[in-house]
Amino acid sequence: MKRWKPSGAVATNVEVTSATVQRGDVIQIGGQPCRVIDLIQLPASAKRLCFESGELLTMHARTRFIALRMRRNW
Repeated sequence: MKRWKPSGAVATNVEVTSATVQRGDVIQIGGQPCRVIDLIQLPASAKRLCFESGELLTMHARTRFIALRMRRNW
């Protein structure tokens, strides 16, 4: 993962599904934080998540994760 740089953003925990996951979300899998860099739409409302590390994860329509999402405070 890239080094953190202060940006005036606030990190919040959000529950994500295949419909709400976004690029930049950080999902912890097996104790490792994984940042989503790309999303590929699959049939039956599933999505394939591509992580910064090069790993892939298929997220089905009913899968739920807690993700860390950066929100800018204006």
